Amino acid sequence: MNKNTMKQLSFNIKTFGCQMNERDSEIMAQLLAEKGYVESIDIEDSDVVILNTCSIRAKAEQKAMSLLGALRKAKKRRPGMKICVAGCVAQQEGEELCERMPHVDLVIGTQNIYELTELLEATRGTSKVAISMSDAYEIPAFIPVLPKLLQGKELPPPFPARPFRKFLTIMQGCNNYCTYCVVPYTRGREISRKVEDIINEAHVLVDAGIHEITLLGQNVNSYGRTNPVTTDGSEYSFSLLLREVAAIPGLKRLRFTTSNPKDLSPELMRCFNEIEILCPQFHLPVQSGSNAVLSKMNRKYTRELYLQRVEELRSFRPDIALSTDVIVGFPGETDANFEQTMELLEHVRFHSSFSFKYSDRPGTRSADFDDKVDELVKSQRLARFQKRQDEICLEQNSLYVGKNLPVMIEKVTEDGMVGRTETNHIVHIEEKIECLPGDIVHIAINHAGQHSLNGGISSTPATYNK
Repeated sequence: MNKNTMKQLSFNIKTFGCQMNERDSEIMAQLLAEKGYVESIDIEDSDVVILNTCSIRAKAEQKAMSLLGALRKAKKRRPGMKICVAGCVAQQEGEELCERMPHVDLVIGTQNIYELTELLEATRGTSKVAISMSDAYEIPAFIPVLPKLLQGKELPPPFPARPFRKFLTIMQGCNNYCTYCVVPYTRGREISRKVEDIINEAHVLVDAGIHEITLLGQNVNSYGRTNPVTTDGSEYSFSLLLREVAAIPGLKRLRFTTSNPKDLSPELMRCFNEIEILCPQFHLPVQSGSNAVLSKMNRKYTRELYLQRVEELRSFRPDIALSTDVIVGFPGETDANFEQTMELLEHVRFHSSFSFKYSDRPGTRSADFDDKVDELVKSQRLARFQKRQDEICLEQNSLYVGKNLPVMIEKVTEDGMVGRTETNHIVHIEEKIECLPGDIVHIAINHAGQHSLNGGISSTPATYNK
């Protein structure tokens, strides 16, 4: 709390877009809490409102800008409210954002979030923009503050709000420069975090009772390649980091995202077979099944290489659940190109996918391509892709019926409990037992839907295809 005022200040953070933004929001929330701010549920009555924005997809950016416009009335009603825009849109728009939205007090870039509280103090009635970006940027050491998890096994109805899984940032930025992507421009060049800082944070998380950690980066496969990450400057890889984090006593599950197929090494794939707590779930964006489109996207791999990586992954871990990203209607995509994407979907049979119509993003090379695909054609292709993906999801999920799976409990409901499998499937459980969020329970799967599974408590061990 500000020592010069009797009122305890409140904050509200709205997060748009990716998991990286979710983690950045957690960091900003902790920085504010350390200064005495308390989190508020009501955005219009908050003293500080932060919109942590994403510009990778047009829809997320539009939602953020719409909310920012709506906050103009709240600012007029409460002139003391401070409105901050953070994230990729802030980095991208900078001064222009303040010109368009004069009620914004602070625009803070992706490399400036650790300066949040100092920058808020510096606004003092005038808008401030902090969007510095440097290739020499170093991700600061950051130790999260978390409440200790309850050790007892009492089951309050409902479960208390308490964390049992967390994201852990291991790198930021990207060097790939895909022609449609804003990340290199809004998050900078690729920078890997120090191994020591990552391991220290992971220990703190597990000591606080976190049972599942997801390691985050724009391209985790290239961790450690662009800057020294060890104290002695020795070579270090992502597969080594996975093994070190997995060895922390008390950690039950480990995940990571996201990966570029071109950098996927045999050493990393082998981890799925050799690291017991590494979940058999892998998000491997393909974007298109056409070599012509992949080349125009500057993805630096071919359809053939992607399919080879999938085959190798499944040789190490046959039960691995694969998900992907697909962009439909990229400039110049022909009917034949799209059919190749549909053929790849049939071949790989993803457990899930995030599919989108292509949209121009400011500052990207593809925004200047002149062979845009008609919006109606894009919509028709996307609908066809998503329809078939939904069918495959149901077919893949049906294979879990009759199996006993370890499910990490997330919450209790009026009808039972909800949890998640190692393959990241939501499971609706028809019974309640004495347990806490983060506990793992063996569940007999008896029904499959397109996007979730159903089951009941099982007394027999889980079944695996490892």
